[in-house]
Amino acid sequence: MLLVLLSVALMTADHRAGLLEPVRAALSTAVHPLRLAASLPTELVDSADRQLASRRELVNENRRLRDRQAIYEARLQRLDALEVENIRLRTLLDSSYDLGRPVLIADLVQVDLDPFSHLIQIDKGSQAGVHRGQPVIDGSGVVGQVDRVSPLTATVRLISDPSHGLPVQVNRTGLRSVAFGTGRIDALTIASLPNNADIRPGDLLVTSGLGGRFPSGYPVGEVHSVVVDPGRPFSRIEVEPLGALGRIQEVLLIEDSAGGPGAAEGESAASADNAAEATE
Repeated sequence: MLLVLLSVALMTADHRAGLLEPVRAALSTAVHPLRLAASLPTELVDSADRQLASRRELVNENRRLRDRQAIYEARLQRLDALEVENIRLRTLLDSSYDLGRPVLIADLVQVDLDPFSHLIQIDKGSQAGVHRGQPVIDGSGVVGQVDRVSPLTATVRLISDPSHGLPVQVNRTGLRSVAFGTGRIDALTIASLPNNADIRPGDLLVTSGLGGRFPSGYPVGEVHSVVVDPGRPFSRIEVEPLGALGRIQEVLLIEDSAGGPGAAEGESAASADNAAEATE
């Protein structure tokens, strides 16, 4: 009972005179480090949470930016591809402007370039008006002729095929002959001109128009070499094709003067005999 009365008396005196204020101040100063130590783990956890949240936001933002950059790069590549394709198509159309004939653009579907048969497949067939024997060109020169036709696709035999012969003439002199495929996409050959023929490296060869299949005057190739062997009656002439036979992506099919599908029946686009008839 005495302790209770003493406590009440001290509390009353402290309330009125502030006698215990120095004691409270001293105790507060003494326990302050303890308060800091007790609150430190909580503050560290809160700080770590904030840093982790900030790092997650940065990682997510970085990922979003990388994804956006990848999308933009893909779009840019597509635009570049479209620009290149547009240039190719414009070159094709410009190259056919002087032909004065209907043309049809076709895309490459499949390539078969074995040593014995140089064939490509295009995505246009009889439903689009393609017919057997139809001339095929690209933006630089003659490519080949339609060999087989189905409703939706067609097979083109390239001029580099060993069985293909194409009537040509030297643009400089008008000298006519036949250029045959060699099985190489970068070379044709002429084997029917005598040693004294007026033909030399650098001469441009164009279609002669004989045989009624290809329009005359269309570029075929450039003479690469002329080898004269006194022991042989004919020169060995190698021609480099101007058409991009190894890089075909789009081609033009042109209406030939033979009159379409009916005229192509019974005449092989790869027949060397037909080409030989045009040889002088």
